[in-house]
Amino acid sequence: MSTLNKIDQHGLDAAYEEACAGLAEGGIPIGSVLMTNDGEIVAHGHNLRVQTGDSTAHAETACIRSAGRRRDWHELILVSTLSPCAMCTGTAILHKIPRVVIGEHETFVGREDWLEAEGVEVVLADDERCKELMRAFIEQHPELWNEDIGIPPGEWA
Repeated sequence: MSTLNKIDQHGLDAAYEEACAGLAEGGIPIGSVLMTNDGEIVAHGHNLRVQTGDSTAHAETACIRSAGRRRDWHELILVSTLSPCAMCTGTAILHKIPRVVIGEHETFVGREDWLEAEGVEVVLADDERCKELMRAFIEQHPELWNEDIGIPPGEWA
């Protein structure tokens, strides 16, 4: 695991708890939190796509939705257990979130390149807990995983 500062680690631990909550509900185990620079968690969420039938209910968007109306987006940190997809990256960019902490990007590489191109600071934790959680889920539920990331059934590996 990369060395994270105390605040980033606090956020990642909370996001991991969210991912585990999603898994316990029968969903995709990806979690996210939004926090201030001093570590106050202002919103949290996990992937709810399976639970709600909403294809846009990824962890980061669920987290940002739960934050409600804010004027301090440009001062917050978004933490996710997994590299954000294009939709979640776009949401972070739209809200001008300046820093994104990512638990892992071994099982899925999202649009970190887009975040960086927009000047967002990307911190990769390379967290073994996050990797193992996703590896086990993908192995046990490949059809749900492929559906979540938009791979048509005929193209499944």
